[in-house]
Amino acid sequence: MKWQLLIIEIYKRTTQEIEQVLNGLSTEDLHKRPFPGANPIGWLCWHATRSLDRTIGDVILGKQLWIRDGWHKKFNLPADPQNTGYGHTDAEVDSLRIPDVQTLLSYHHAVMDVTLTYLEHITEDELSKEYQFSVEPGTKRPVYLRIISNIHDIQHVGQAGYVRGLIKGHRWYGR
Repeated sequence: MKWQLLIIEIYKRTTQEIEQVLNGLSTEDLHKRPFPGANPIGWLCWHATRSLDRTIGDVILGKQLWIRDGWHKKFNLPADPQNTGYGHTDAEVDSLRIPDVQTLLSYHHAVMDVTLTYLEHITEDELSKEYQFSVEPGTKRPVYLRIISNIHDIQHVGQAGYVRGLIKGHRWYGR
């Protein structure tokens, strides 16, 4: 097995998990906090996708799909490449209004499509190449650290599944 296939499978499973977590939810469900200070499902899935889109902008396309393809407009937000949810206050989490499940999924699929195409063709030499790191302007990070960081962000999808269990009950997962 080529090592790229292992990474690709991790990302594909992330999409499958997001689809399962969001399946059948209402727009209201996307914004429910199970208790004060906890992040809602919609914000968690949006944040995981925005973080991956930041990597797309830094490493692959030179511009985030959020801005390039106008996704920010669909979420009624400014074209701010730094607004990925990182460091959001409770008020900022509350102010993010996901329009509906389909818009969130469509954004996720658009980001994931670019990511998977890139991963299918990445070489070992490319893993060490350094790119500007927009989280800390003026610094650079190698591709492999960006991939690891996005794999780490998958935890937010698990958190979304946990929140779904809290607001919908434990039998939602389908297993």
